[in-house]
Amino acid sequence: MTEPPEPPAAAEQSASGARTAPSGGPEGRRPAQGPSLATRAAEALPRSVSGRATLAGAVVSALLIIAIVFGSRLLHDFDSALLPYAVATVFLAFGVAYRYTVWVSAPGARRLFKNGWRSLFSAENFRRAPTALPKMIATYLGFQKFLGARSHARWAAHQLIFWGCVLASLITFPLTWGWFTFTSGSGSGPGYEMRIWGFKILGFDSLNFIGWVMFHGLDLAAVLVIPGAAYFLWRRMKDRGAMTGQRFAYDLVPLLALIIISVTGLLLTFSSIFLHGGGYEFLAILHMVSVVFTLIYIPFGKFFHIVQRPAAVGMQLFKYTSRQGDEVFACRRCEEPIDTGAYVENLRGTMRDLELGFDEWAEYCPRCKRVLRGNAYLSQVKKGYK
Repeated sequence: MTEPPEPPAAAEQSASGARTAPSGGPEGRRPAQGPSLATRAAEALPRSVSGRATLAGAVVSALLIIAIVFGSRLLHDFDSALLPYAVATVFLAFGVAYRYTVWVSAPGARRLFKNGWRSLFSAENFRRAPTALPKMIATYLGFQKFLGARSHARWAAHQLIFWGCVLASLITFPLTWGWFTFTSGSGSGPGYEMRIWGFKILGFDSLNFIGWVMFHGLDLAAVLVIPGAAYFLWRRMKDRGAMTGQRFAYDLVPLLALIIISVTGLLLTFSSIFLHGGGYEFLAILHMVSVVFTLIYIPFGKFFHIVQRPAAVGMQLFKYTSRQGDEVFACRRCEEPIDTGAYVENLRGTMRDLELGFDEWAEYCPRCKRVLRGNAYLSQVKKGYK
């Protein structure tokens, strides 16, 4: 026989007595403490991924609007003709923040994000390898040498697009937001001043080489982008490997958008110089529509890898610094080197986050994984057909 269960009333009384201190003691006089301010703020945040992403997008968009207003000296330097471009950049900021928040919410991307940025701002990594971060930024983010291993032509075309877009962004965004302006003391030139947030940075003559480069920087960017985008468009139409998995909206639309923006921008210059402004209004509208479409498209298309790449640089730095200090992890079966222990543990952690149930396989080299799978197939599936 088993003992009868304790009566509910007695159990409740015992539990109540255990929780309640004597009213005359110091514990009874201490007021109950509620949750901290940080806890309440964290509980107030949206719990769903889409809710957090929407909140992040709204905050970033609001901060950009504030920066535009104050950076243009309360819209004193803001050009109303560039309003559609400025509105598109606000949508761009919302889309980037939204998509980035959704991306880092996935287990694998979240681990990549944390380890990457932790390595990027680690003082210990800087002391251990002070030149590693500049080298990674220059080779992996700037010159993208990893593309050269695939094809020198693809690397060259990608470099043309990259530096052309960087040059165009450095000119377009601050100019659109009213952060810097070109003013003439005489009203018609040729002497101009470049001002950032109202402060004079430099003066130049629009008729000399420096002045020509300053006023035609976007044309130079277009000259860089067109051959690079044209090469990739040609490859998408001729290379069978590229044609197999390509999608029109994801692979071809970005290239067409870059070419249209660059060509219409050059035609605007051609119209103003050689046609005395003929067709300028139509070209300006076409150029504006193509730019606005591309800016809104960036967060949700192939160009989003531009935003993801800095985190990947941090992950490369994490792998590099791990190799400097940790021993290489050897395969459990053949004892061939796989990678550093920190990298293997990071991979196992990602697999556990995804609840895959076989994270121990990260401790085997690719060849041993194939051998073990083949042996398991022979012993479990084919054992009745020997």
